[in-house]
Amino acid sequence: MLNILGKRYLYFLLSLLVIVPGMVVMAIYGLPLAVDFKGGSLLEVQFSTETIPTVEQVVEIYNQYGFEEVSVQTAEGTTGIRNILVIRSPDLATTIDGKEVNADAMKNILVADLREVANDPNAEVNTFSNVGPSIAQQVTQRAGLAVALAALAVVIYIYFVFRGIPHSLRYGICAVLAMLHDILVVLSLTAIGGRLFGWQVDSLFLTALLTVIGFSTQDKIVVFDRIRENTSFLRKLPFEKLVNHSIVQTLQRSINTQLMTVEFMLLALALFGGVTLREFAVILLVGLFSGTYSSIFIAAPLLVVWENQEWKTWFRRTATA
Repeated sequence: MLNILGKRYLYFLLSLLVIVPGMVVMAIYGLPLAVDFKGGSLLEVQFSTETIPTVEQVVEIYNQYGFEEVSVQTAEGTTGIRNILVIRSPDLATTIDGKEVNADAMKNILVADLREVANDPNAEVNTFSNVGPSIAQQVTQRAGLAVALAALAVVIYIYFVFRGIPHSLRYGICAVLAMLHDILVVLSLTAIGGRLFGWQVDSLFLTALLTVIGFSTQDKIVVFDRIRENTSFLRKLPFEKLVNHSIVQTLQRSINTQLMTVEFMLLALALFGGVTLREFAVILLVGLFSGTYSSIFIAAPLLVVWENQEWKTWFRRTATA
């Protein structure tokens, strides 16, 4: 039989090699938060010609109205021409000549200036969003609460479903630890993508993360449920062999279901989809793969490590002859 658990520490090391670089990037630069979570505005303007304002011209336009922190990127339109400006700036609600100007009015002023600079009266606004600091703080808190409640629900559900077998709480805790592994993989990918490709953590990212948590939890419950079934009539087997046998039984189902129903479609979306959906598709692609990987190579091995209490021998010196 295929001995999957025999190389469990190799799987742990592989996960660390994926997670640690992203954690280092995140510790140095932080997560690339979008306006949804830190407040500010996002303005996407598409021009009808290839001649668009330069980054310096855009920054100068914003600076004259008192907006200092401005980030400008270009993107390709449907025709393959880079005629789209993506501008991120602080909250656009401001005061001009003693009069309060709301975000929508300020947006119209800025777009008019951009059209004048580009000499393109047909330039159109594709996307505009403006989020104040207080709303961004509420969104961040609720996002964290949603993830925490999901983890708590997993522990409670698995505890009650598996309460008929010894140490049922371990199954829930190992499932949450493996789910945390998947969250860290997604965060690491986003942190690196933020530095290399300008990705940002927005509401669409949160949707992808919660989807990954859902799929990840489902896979882990399938593996653990097979362990629970085998416990009733393979109780004479050592626990490690029982778990390994259960993993092998569910291996084909996990891989086939994930590849055939999800991964191939997400890969096609990431390669051929639009620019706005590419980041979402890549995060889902990697996150769902991580969910399947962690169900087989992280969650169940952690259960065996806990059952064998292997941490007691990690730092013990080997006796010399």
